[in-house]
Amino acid sequence: MPLNRELLNILVCPVTKLPVRLLSASSLDALNQLIHEGNVENAAGNQIVSPLSEALITQNGSVVYPVEQGIPVMLEDRAIPVNQFENPKILQA
Repeated sequence: MPLNRELLNILVCPVTKLPVRLLSASSLDALNQLIHEGNVENAAGNQIVSPLSEALITQNGSVVYPVEQGIPVMLEDRAIPVNQFENPKILQA
């Protein structure tokens, strides 16, 4: 179930209050590759083990939020900080 586009227009990061956008397909693929390699943790320090079907990223590209079954999971501890990656620009496309 894809994310409702009307909902996307009103969502903001609960921490920074910055708007979010859907993560592009190429960035999602790059993130899922890092997840597959075991190189992704959420803000709580838990390793992400399952690939994401959709995700949101903050306007400034600093945080990714998973979308599960069309529902954005906008919880601070479930957020994925982008600064943990060697090349954070892979998620900027």
